[in-house]
Amino acid sequence: MFKVDQIKFEGKGSRNPLAFKHYNPSEVVGNKTMEEHLRFSMAYWHTLTGEGSDPFGAGTMQRSWDSYTDPMDIAKARVEAAFELMVKLNIPFFCFHDADIAPQGSSLREFQKNLDTITAIMKDYMKDTGKKLLWGTANNFSNPRYVHGAATTCNADVYAIAAAQVKKAMDITKELGGENYVFWGGREGYETLLNTDMKLELDNLAGFMHMAVDYAKKIGFEGQFLIEPKPKEPTKHQYDFDTATVIGFLKTYDLDKYFKMNIETNHATLAGHTLQHELHLARINGLLGSVDANQGDMLLGWDTDQFPTDLYTTTMAMYEILKNGGLHKGGLNFDAKVRRGSFEPEDLFYAHIAGMDAFAKGLKVAHRLLEDKVFENFTAQRYSSFNSGIGKKIIDGEVDFESLSQYALSLDGIRNESGRQEMLEGILNDYMID
Repeated sequence: MFKVDQIKFEGKGSRNPLAFKHYNPSEVVGNKTMEEHLRFSMAYWHTLTGEGSDPFGAGTMQRSWDSYTDPMDIAKARVEAAFELMVKLNIPFFCFHDADIAPQGSSLREFQKNLDTITAIMKDYMKDTGKKLLWGTANNFSNPRYVHGAATTCNADVYAIAAAQVKKAMDITKELGGENYVFWGGREGYETLLNTDMKLELDNLAGFMHMAVDYAKKIGFEGQFLIEPKPKEPTKHQYDFDTATVIGFLKTYDLDKYFKMNIETNHATLAGHTLQHELHLARINGLLGSVDANQGDMLLGWDTDQFPTDLYTTTMAMYEILKNGGLHKGGLNFDAKVRRGSFEPEDLFYAHIAGMDAFAKGLKVAHRLLEDKVFENFTAQRYSSFNSGIGKKIIDGEVDFESLSQYALSLDGIRNESGRQEMLEGILNDYMID
């Protein structure tokens, strides 16, 4: 289907746009190969079902499978294309929503029958190629029935259908050996509080999550549950606004022992954060699970889902991931789409190569930074006042307001030291350029 040969590693001196310059799967960085560190994944939706449409124009993508008229023939052709692309790019994993891989048909029953057919075909391709499922999920946001939400809907019948969809998506994720299952609340939010019972909606959302946990135990699904934060689009206020919000939700409803974060770059920036911030917050709370690797256009206020090419972002992302001990069951999923003007099939290869090289370069730089303890040493010195004296007593919980007040009154002036932000940014640049 693709007139592209196997993509090979040619090194940073290569000028071949259809070759890796930095991503060498077998190269060892620290104690793992690049392939083991990065765990790249292809996003089924943007790669196989994206049409290139936007609110102002029709789709532009040229895809061979669009020549079929029967929806199931299109779905089968997409499976063939997906595995050809993953093999040629040496991408070990893929991710999907249920509605990405099979047509929904005219009823839930027909949808589930179509899913069974495609799942069986996928299973054969996975056996032949060695490719694995990073995670599956249910599309509980596109169908018109989800106009008021899915697990936070005001319609109990819709809530039941949403549960049926998630149940089936969990079944096929387990059938395909998926290592995670993701919840993305595409319409779990509200437009106005004038007609919203937020407490009921949050309680119902938590109940939905607990039922998923119970069902996973029942069927023996041992994958990691992930929640993907997003601040807006399509609803004005999403209940999974950012990592901090999701952590609060999980802890409030006693779900934090079952779920981790699937953090997306573009969602982080839409929430007013950097990707590093979201990864760092998840990591220090023991909840960093997986990453949707993309980037947004900082001049645009919506989710553009571009392929990640910003080396600063990929470096600091890998810095946090390495400090996390890796992504474990998670991975770097390219939840990214080629631009509307990049409509030829070969553009899918150029885009993935750019993203894979960007993270490979980021991995190598982050590993060197951690080996040299550039920021760790500086940070440790910056907080050294808590290693002895009154600082250590604060850390050890041996003080109260009275004792701190008495100590403060004995001080003869305060001496702060510079945070040296610009110096550290310069050092980071030197590591990236070298």
